[in-house]
Amino acid sequence: MRIPLAVDRPALIGFSPEELPHHFTDLLVIGGGIAGFRCALGMPNRYRTIVLTKDEDTESNSRYAQGGIAGVLDPEDRFDNHIADTLSAGKGLCDPSVVEMVVHEAPARIGELIEWGVDFDQENGHVALGLEGGHSHARIAHALGDSTGREIMRAIIAQVRSRPKIRVWRNSFTIDLLVHEGRCRGVIVWDRRRGLSLVWARAVVLATGGAGQLYRETTNPSIATADGHAMAFRAGAALRDMEFMQFHPTVLYLAGSTRHLLTEAIRGEGAYLRDRNGERFMPGYHALAELAPRDEVSLAITAQCQKTRHPCVYLDLSHLEPAHVRGRFPGIDQLLKQFGLDMTRDPIPVCPGAHYMIGGMVVDTNGRSSIPGLWGAGEVTSSGLHGANRLASNSLLEGLVYGARVAEDVANALDTRGREPLEVPPIERPRHSGPPSGIDLDDLRKSLRALMWRSVGITRSAEGLEEAWSQVERWGRYLLPLEFHEPPGWTMQNMLITARLMIASALARKESRGVHNRSDFPTADPAFLEHIETVRA
Repeated sequence: MRIPLAVDRPALIGFSPEELPHHFTDLLVIGGGIAGFRCALGMPNRYRTIVLTKDEDTESNSRYAQGGIAGVLDPEDRFDNHIADTLSAGKGLCDPSVVEMVVHEAPARIGELIEWGVDFDQENGHVALGLEGGHSHARIAHALGDSTGREIMRAIIAQVRSRPKIRVWRNSFTIDLLVHEGRCRGVIVWDRRRGLSLVWARAVVLATGGAGQLYRETTNPSIATADGHAMAFRAGAALRDMEFMQFHPTVLYLAGSTRHLLTEAIRGEGAYLRDRNGERFMPGYHALAELAPRDEVSLAITAQCQKTRHPCVYLDLSHLEPAHVRGRFPGIDQLLKQFGLDMTRDPIPVCPGAHYMIGGMVVDTNGRSSIPGLWGAGEVTSSGLHGANRLASNSLLEGLVYGARVAEDVANALDTRGREPLEVPPIERPRHSGPPSGIDLDDLRKSLRALMWRSVGITRSAEGLEEAWSQVERWGRYLLPLEFHEPPGWTMQNMLITARLMIASALARKESRGVHNRSDFPTADPAFLEHIETVRA
């Protein structure tokens, strides 16, 4: 199914090329998470690479991954088991060939991380492997107990900083892709030091991460505002599966605390979920109890909260050996102590939160998008790996595998095309009216996040989705035609555009499948065993 959607204009700002500085590179990577940096590291030294990061190069969704990275590392495990688990979690919408490819490449990519200095936790001289929901075997490699993303990104960033042909532009906001004569040629970017710049490249890779900040409750850092999704849509790339936002079941729910992720590995180690009355409720919802796939656990928590008229449920680790718990989850232990909680004894209040954007720019097995010259990797893409529900710890894996494959494909493409000189295409865009003085962007952002949580959250209905569509359209009518001059305005426009794509897709999928749950269509419908694409009309 394909949904064409109108766009107010194909660019957020106007410019004249002769008024701006120009920069040239072979490869331009937008995004500094695991996918973007792995792509940069995969380029041969004969090519120059620029990586644009929205914040510091240490800030990304990848850094906050706690649980680990999945891979068949145990001789008793099998590739077929990991493939079957991924397909089962995806509820019929995974691309089996993509799943097979990623699973088979996992051990080599994890081994590469070890060569780069990632200090995975060890057990008896081998990488320690944990169990998480939806997996039939312990295959999750983790580091520093519950800080896997931080350790992986430390090692990767050290590698990036050691490569003289890779330049990282930190705190640089990419505004728009530059497409000329059907090919992506570069981007327009802003930072406080340089102002506006045009960066031209032989190849562009979109690796901007997720969209969790569209929701009031989320595990994502403040940078995860769907800029890449909106950018790709404006440029004319095909997007897919935008109705599938995965909600993590266990997010710390404390007044005064930011919404910290509490890794699924806690339940993998044996923690129970209990309601306000102390009842362990998951066995009544799923045969795998606390180790059911994330979509099932999030739905069960939501239902139990409604049943008990309480805003959260509780993780219980009191039956587990305290020293093991503290050693396995040292970061979470320290976090909870800040709020006077002892994780070995006290019930930990949790609720679901927006965690991982499954939908995104459609890419093939080499990361190529529908626009020549534009590749993609990681959470901003729809590769076919996750289907309707991502299996735990497959996200870092996808970023590694696709980052490497994109680099190889880009290098091959550049080798084939040769070192022709980069020329500045005659791209010029008219300026639009500036923002009026009466817009409170912070208030609008809070309102959008509350609306998305209420109407496009874990449980949806036609009534709620139509309300959300009308409200987002109303906000868009006065905000999207305006031309802002700094990131808060562009970010808000990107969030509205992406919300619109998500709502349209959720309305079109009249069934419940994976992370998309419709109260008015509570079962899966074979008629919807297909992907929904959104394209610029």
